Amino acid sequence: MTDLKSKIQNLKSQIEGGLIVSCQAPANSPLAKPEIMAALAKTAEQNGAIGVRIDSPEHIRAVRETVKVSIFGIYKIISASSEVYITPTFSAAEEIATAGTDVIAIDATWRQRPNGEILTKIVSRIKNELKLPVMADISTLEEGLKAVEALEVDFVGTTLSGYTEATKHLIKPDFELVEKLAERLAVPVICEGRLRSAADIRRAFDCGAFAVVVGGAITGIDQLVEQFVSATPMRSAVY
Repeated sequence: MTDLKSKIQNLKSQIEGGLIVSCQAPANSPLAKPEIMAALAKTAEQNGAIGVRIDSPEHIRAVRETVKVSIFGIYKIISASSEVYITPTFSAAEEIATAGTDVIAIDATWRQRPNGEILTKIVSRIKNELKLPVMADISTLEEGLKAVEALEVDFVGTTLSGYTEATKHLIKPDFELVEKLAERLAVPVICEGRLRSAADIRRAFDCGAFAVVVGGAITGIDQLVEQFVSATPMRSAVY
């Protein structure tokens, strides 16, 4: 585990106080191509981002060949048997590890997972077999505390706040959750979810965030176009 501890320490020093850009696109978007995600990631790196969050082995592989900053890898897999889709199984984690991710981000909400896999075993295998740091994507304070206590994750992200049954009423960044997690946890807390402005970023750090992840406000081109089109007189013609 010494090598893993070294990776974690190096990663902390690289990302503290910085911006991680989530470079993703809907599956049906013309942008959902490895070369385009790699270009977005390179653009983020050239303009000061200290990391990128990338979905799927194919996209991670292309980005790894393009950037030097840390990759926070995920693998979104939709399943009829489970609500969990962010790196839901060990095989998903193994695939993105092989593709070249530096960190494996995983849904750590304790909901039932595909194939009946157990969260504790998945995280243990990631650490012991893949020897990579784990970021726990959570939605509540209790999930964050449990992720550190029971799973011994290396980073906790507020990624899923607003996207679970208990938090679906939230429509703005969950700064309160960031603050509570930062007060209670010894591991770095990464603020992610609905950050849309420089003011949001500053507030996240004021609340104790170690780093921040911004996606849609920077790379969510499909959603941004829809948002602006919805305000035009031509909306009915477009839709």
